[in-house]
Amino acid sequence: MKKLHLLLAIWLLIFYAAGSLFSAPNDEIEKKIQTLLSQMTLKEKVGQMTQITLEVVSLKRPDGSFVNSLDENKLRQAIVEYGIGSIINTGGAANTARNWLEMITIMQKMATQETRLGIPILYGIDAIHGSNYIKEATLFPQSIAMAATFNRQLSRREGEITALETRAVGIPWNFNPVLGLGRNPLWPRFWETYGEDVYLTSEMGRAYILGLQGEDGDISRADRVAACMKHYAGYSFPLSGHDRTPAWIPERLMREMFLTPFKSAVDAGVYTVMINSGEVNGVPAHSSAFLLTRVLREEWGFKGLAVSDWEDVKRLHDRDHVAASPEEAVKMAVMAGLDMSMVPFDFSFAEYLYQLVKKGEVPETRIDDAVANILRVKFQAGLFENPFPDPQRLQLIGKPEFAQVSLSAAREAITLLKNENNILPLQKDVKILVTGPTANSRAYLNGGWTYTWQGDDERYYPAHYKTILQAITEKAGQRNVVYVQGADIETQKDMGEAVQKARDVDVIVACLGEATYCETPGNINDLHLPAVQRELIHQLARTGKPIVLVLVEGRPRVINDIVPKTKGILMAYLPGPYGSEAIAEALFGEVNPSGKLPFTYPKHVNDLVCYDHTYLKEFDVNRYDPQWPFGYGLSYSEFEYRNLKLSQSRIKKGEALQISVEVENRGERAGKESVLLYVSDLYRSVTPPVKQLKGFQKIMLQPGEKRVVTFTLTADDLAFVGRDNQWIVEPGVFKVRIGDQTAQFELVE
Repeated sequence: MKKLHLLLAIWLLIFYAAGSLFSAPNDEIEKKIQTLLSQMTLKEKVGQMTQITLEVVSLKRPDGSFVNSLDENKLRQAIVEYGIGSIINTGGAANTARNWLEMITIMQKMATQETRLGIPILYGIDAIHGSNYIKEATLFPQSIAMAATFNRQLSRREGEITALETRAVGIPWNFNPVLGLGRNPLWPRFWETYGEDVYLTSEMGRAYILGLQGEDGDISRADRVAACMKHYAGYSFPLSGHDRTPAWIPERLMREMFLTPFKSAVDAGVYTVMINSGEVNGVPAHSSAFLLTRVLREEWGFKGLAVSDWEDVKRLHDRDHVAASPEEAVKMAVMAGLDMSMVPFDFSFAEYLYQLVKKGEVPETRIDDAVANILRVKFQAGLFENPFPDPQRLQLIGKPEFAQVSLSAAREAITLLKNENNILPLQKDVKILVTGPTANSRAYLNGGWTYTWQGDDERYYPAHYKTILQAITEKAGQRNVVYVQGADIETQKDMGEAVQKARDVDVIVACLGEATYCETPGNINDLHLPAVQRELIHQLARTGKPIVLVLVEGRPRVINDIVPKTKGILMAYLPGPYGSEAIAEALFGEVNPSGKLPFTYPKHVNDLVCYDHTYLKEFDVNRYDPQWPFGYGLSYSEFEYRNLKLSQSRIKKGEALQISVEVENRGERAGKESVLLYVSDLYRSVTPPVKQLKGFQKIMLQPGEKRVVTFTLTADDLAFVGRDNQWIVEPGVFKVRIGDQTAQFELVE
C-alpha cells in the first residue's frame, strides 16, 4: 500500500492551525494586563500564582451544617498580606447558596478594596455533576452515565445549568470536565470520565465546555463560568489501577489517544487546564515541559491558565523525589509551565518562588507570563468590572425544569444489558422483593463529589430525593413490594430473611453495586463485585424466582458468575438524585432504555481489553471476550438497520465522504437509539485498531417509523500517529460499520 505521509508542519496546519476559538488575544484586555503587570511588585505577582483552600480562611463548621463562616483575620492575611490570586473548595461540605454569596462578597470586597491594586479573587470549585457543593442546586448523573446517553445536547445542557447555578453564587471557575480516558476500570476516578473512547470523550467534553462557556466564549456573563479541562494528561491510565500512581504511555499512544480530547477542548475554547497528579513514563506531569509548554502552548497555541492539582508541586519533592527540596520543586513546576499552584494549606509556594526570582533561578519574565495568564482569565470573566454576585440570581438555582433535565439524562443513561424471555418490563401488579445494598440509599446513586468529598454523608441529602426502593414502591404500591436488604456492600445482612421472603414473590429486583468513593479512598485490588453481594444472588437463585439485577456502580465490577443466574440486568451507573425514578420507570416500561455502554464491561479481572484493540485472535486464545462490549445496550424496541450507502467508493484527501443508513423501529414501543458509526483501517504502517468510533447520533423513533441518518467523514478522520510520533494519513481501504451494515471505500492520493 502506498503511503501518504504528511510532514508535521503540514499536519499542524490541518489539525492544529485552528487553535483555541479564543486564542487570538483581545487587544484591549492585553493592554490592561500589561498595564497592571507593570504596576505589580514581585510579591504581588507570586501571590497571584498562589491558590489556597477555603479551610485556611474559615472557621471550623458544626457537623452537618450547610453554613460556613470566614475567619476575617486569616482571610486578610491571605488576601492583603500575601495577595493570593485564588481560593478553592467548599470548607468540608456543601454550603447554602446564600452562604456562598455572602462569603464570595466578603472575599471580593477585601480583594478589591483593601489591596493596593484591587485585583479580584478567582474562586474555583469542583462542580462535576451539577453544582454539587451548593445545597439547593441541581445535581446530574456522573460523567460516565452522561456518556452512556450518547447525547451531546444533554451534556451541553448540563454545562449550561451548572454554569448558571455556580455563577449565581459568585463562583466563576469550574474544575471540570475530566477528559482522561476511562481505559482501566480499576481506577477509582473512572466514573468521572466519559468512558474509554477518544471520540466519545472529545465530543461529550466539547459539548459540556460549550455549555459552561457559551458558543462565543463570553464568560463575563452572569450565567457562564470558565471551564477547566483535567487532568492533563495520562492520569486516567495508571499501570496499577490505583489513583495517583505511575502510568506508562508511549508518546505515540499519548498523542493519538490521551492528548486528543484535550486538544479538542482547546479547540472548543477552554480557558483553563488542571495538571495530571501522577507521572507518565517516570516524569511527573507537573514537571513536564513537554506537556505544559511544548504541546500545550507551542503546538496547540493554548493561551489560558494552567493550575496544579491538590498539593502536587510539593509532591515533586516529598513523593516523586524528582526535586531535592520543596524550593526546587517550585522552580521545576514553574519552569515547566505551571501558572498557579494549588498549594493549598499554606503560602510556601509564594515564599519559595519569591526567593527563586531574587536569586535569579527563575526569570521574572516567566513570572510575568504566568501572571498574565491568570489576569487574562480574570479579565475575561468580567471580575474587574463586577466581582460581586447578584442576590437576585439566587432564585434561579434549583428550578424544577433543571431537575427535569437531570431526570432526562438519567433516563437516557439507563442501559439494558440482559432481558431474557422479555422479563422486562415488569407489570405493576406483580409482587416484588427489593433487596441489595444499593436499594435504599441516596448516596450510592450519586457517588463522590456530592455535598462532601466522598459523598457518603446522607445527612446532607435532601429528603425528597428518592431511593430505588421508594421509587419502585411508588410505582407498584406498598402491598406489592417487600424489602429486605440481604447484604451490605461487603458484609452479610439478613440474607436468610431475603431468601425466605423471595419464596413468596413473583420477581426479585436485586440492587447491587458500590459504596461512595472518590479519588484514592476508592482504590481496590479486586475488580470483582464484593463476594457477599454475589453470594446473595446465588442464594436467591436457588428459590427459582426470576432475578432482575440493577447495577449502581461507578466502574464495571466483574459479575460473570451471577450473570447466568439473572433474567434481566439494568446498568444504572451513578445516575444522580433522580436516577431512582429513572430506574423504576425503566423497570416498569414507562421509559424505554436507550443507554449504551461507554466502556467495555469485562468478563474477567485479568482481561481488560478495550473495544478498539488491535487484531488479537490467534489460535483462538487471544480475543476480545468481554461480558458486554463497548456500545452495547438493548431496548424494549427492535431497531433494524439497512441500506448503508456511501456517496462514493473512492475519496481523495480534502474530499468528504457522505455516509447514510436507514434505521427503522420494528418494535411496538417508541424508543431512542444511538446510531454509532465505526471505521476500520484495514492495513496501515502502525497496527490498526479493529474499529474506532467516528460518529454518533441519538434519534427517537415511533413504532414503525424509519429515518435516514447521515454522517460525514474526511481524510482528517482517518489520521493516526505514525511510527515517528507525528500525525499522518495513509491511503488505503477502509471499512464502515453501522449496526450490522458494512461497506468499504478507498482513500487515494
